[in-house]
Amino acid sequence: MVTFEVLEGYLFELRRNLPVFFVVLGFMLVNNKNHAKQMKCFLLLVLVAISWHSIDASPEAEFSDGIKLNGVEPHSEKPNIILLLSDDQSWNGLSLAMHPQIGWSKSRVIETPNIEKLASEGMRFSAAYAPASVCAPTRVSIQTGKSPAALHWTKASGPEYGHKMIEPLNVRNISHEETTIGEQLRDAGYATAHFGKWHLNGGGPNQNGYDVGDGDIGNEYAHQYADPNPADLFGMTRRAISFMENRKVDKKPFFMQMSWHALHAPQNAMKATLTKYAERLNRSVDDKRVGSAAISENLDTAVGLLMESIDRLGFRNNTFVVYMSDNGAGGGGKGDNQGIRDRLAGGKGGVWEGGIRCPFIIRGPGIPADSWCHTRIVGYDLFPTFCAWAGIPAEKLPKGLEGGSIQELLDDGLGKVYRSREELIFHFPHYQGGDGPHSALFLDHYKLIKFYEDNRLALFDIDQDIVERHNLFQQFPVKARELEGRLDNYLNEIDAQMAVPNPQYDPENAVNSAKSREGRSRAIKSKRNQAQSR
Repeated sequence: MVTFEVLEGYLFELRRNLPVFFVVLGFMLVNNKNHAKQMKCFLLLVLVAISWHSIDASPEAEFSDGIKLNGVEPHSEKPNIILLLSDDQSWNGLSLAMHPQIGWSKSRVIETPNIEKLASEGMRFSAAYAPASVCAPTRVSIQTGKSPAALHWTKASGPEYGHKMIEPLNVRNISHEETTIGEQLRDAGYATAHFGKWHLNGGGPNQNGYDVGDGDIGNEYAHQYADPNPADLFGMTRRAISFMENRKVDKKPFFMQMSWHALHAPQNAMKATLTKYAERLNRSVDDKRVGSAAISENLDTAVGLLMESIDRLGFRNNTFVVYMSDNGAGGGGKGDNQGIRDRLAGGKGGVWEGGIRCPFIIRGPGIPADSWCHTRIVGYDLFPTFCAWAGIPAEKLPKGLEGGSIQELLDDGLGKVYRSREELIFHFPHYQGGDGPHSALFLDHYKLIKFYEDNRLALFDIDQDIVERHNLFQQFPVKARELEGRLDNYLNEIDAQMAVPNPQYDPENAVNSAKSREGRSRAIKSKRNQAQSR
């Protein structure tokens, strides 16, 4: 016999059987002559009705007996997804640590309180990597879920000449044969927007799956905007807020990518912020380090305004926010600074940790606050992750994806990312840093770097030696050769572009990579000065 005590004890654990409870309680209410029990039954009916109303009864809703679906609580609607992509921001370029046991994994100078707050409300990833050490390859990789090497887009700028090797020519145009994450999510019913730096040609965001966008713009765009809208930070934010307000009206789930131009145009930062950091660093307001610190804080302010709007519009509980950088900071990725205390080796334009390791934070439903994950992830893992959150089945994903969903990591920071291969590979067959063409491979706790000018190998235990101080090649040559074989096999399988020997190379007239970048630097300074004079 069904008793009231049994119903009270199991009512909320058996929510999926609510229609049955309606029938049972209604029968008891009509047939029971005990007035006290009739009242009790009536109150239980009210509770059942409230619980039933709170459940998403749409045809697409799935029941899972309390198991989270794609990192979202059961019975919820499709989550909104926001990707915040900063430009040239180093792993330790924020005022929050990117590793709980490494004090210098945060900046001692720069203040980013809003991103600190974002991290305190979500999960930080200590071993996250941008797909490339330069911007455009990272961006096309995120859009497609494939590595830059597979896409034949491994450098942002044009080739340099006069070196020992001839670097390959990149496509530098996103192919319409590729399915972008914007197209994938739009087909799944999402409204899509891309604000800020596109840098991929191909007709811009609107020709690649985005309902709303700023057009086919690149680095030059940022230099038009100075105080009070440095690098268009606050203009982008206003457009993003307007987009979200429209979604509040039409009730469509949305995907929005904010490709901030900052940290480009550092001297266009707010004048008050430039003055603040000039005083703090005891340097001129024209100093590059001052500008970088100032524009970092301005970027943080823009992030704060955006996060406030997410909360104000009621999107917080059903919105994933991902924050990362497109590559490391600094010019020239040469690993001459390897092993220096309190900094990663190398920088932009090289596959040392300083060029590819990046800040990475996720806040969203089901993600524990102030939590950590130390599993290695990469930017092109976002494509399958976003699709999983959106409920897109695996059989509908594009062929050739190299990334794996990271949703298994989001409950407690533990788990594994399942990709098409065990290794993570970063390929830079170019001259930009002082190391020339080189590639890196990660497997387990090992990192291998191969330098193609002389086929030199460097092997590191990257979990124990994050600054890449101790080359273990002499100790473990067999392991190094094994990893080299895996690297070579992968590059052959995807038909990766490679640098080739230069038969006309003249060592006495060799080009210095740093000097070859001077022309680009002068052009950037000219545009910056034009903006400041307006």
